[in-house]
Amino acid sequence: MRRLRPDAGLTLRMSVSLFLLAALYLVFVLVLMRAGLGFLGIVVIAGGMLVVQYYFSDQLILVSSGARVLRPGEEPELQQLVGRLAQLADIPTPRVAIVPTDMPNAFATGRSPRHAVVAATTGLMQQLSEPELEAVLAHEITHVHNRDMALMTMASFFATVASFIVQMAFWFMPIGGDRDDEQSALLVYLVSLVVWIISFFLIRAFSRYREYAADRGSAILTGQPSQLMSALIKLHRAGRLPRRDLRHAEALQALFIVPTATKSSLYELFQTHPTLEHRLEHLRRLEAEVNR
Repeated sequence: MRRLRPDAGLTLRMSVSLFLLAALYLVFVLVLMRAGLGFLGIVVIAGGMLVVQYYFSDQLILVSSGARVLRPGEEPELQQLVGRLAQLADIPTPRVAIVPTDMPNAFATGRSPRHAVVAATTGLMQQLSEPELEAVLAHEITHVHNRDMALMTMASFFATVASFIVQMAFWFMPIGGDRDDEQSALLVYLVSLVVWIISFFLIRAFSRYREYAADRGSAILTGQPSQLMSALIKLHRAGRLPRRDLRHAEALQALFIVPTATKSSLYELFQTHPTLEHRLEHLRRLEAEVNR
């Protein structure tokens, strides 16, 4: 039986990313306090928002994407396939959701394997063959196994807060008032901007590696890297079609197996996913390993 082993590279990157982000956000909180915001207020507001994000992020993501969790007996073949892959990955069987859209895509969410949801669009089920669908779902099951979704959720939360402060400070920065207030507001603005920029690149670097790790997990679970290669080519071709569909959920694109925004960036450095060419090259190397 094919079993997933812990990915040492992913674990190392998760640890380093958490350390860097924690240090970054600690400096952020200290600057907010230096600007006159009370410690208790920061703890209550940020802590409350963080708790909500941690425990309810999966529900928010499902609502944002329009996904509906299947009841027992609905789409039995899809639920059985997810259950079989979960058994191979040695994790609890996640809930399965369907997103009613022609755009083929899939994602996994949840703070832990016990609270995970694997979602697939109706377009994905219609446009992929059964082996290709299995390969895509194995990719998402690997995300659940690797527990990388929780880090993405937590990191994205603080980056969102910093981005919000940057936007609001630009419009409401006091001008012509007390000099100390102006300096404090400017300090908060600049530090929030730096936090957002650093978080932006850290999150994307980690996100790209976790996609490689999930591709490898799919190759191990299915034993057929070529099926994931075929599926990715189809998904990228479909992503070029001029449809809106999931593009209204562009903020969630780090969760999808392929980006929903076809023109988000010209450079991989700014992207949440590796380029198709790099992923296919990685899968070809995995296929050679499997064949050996």
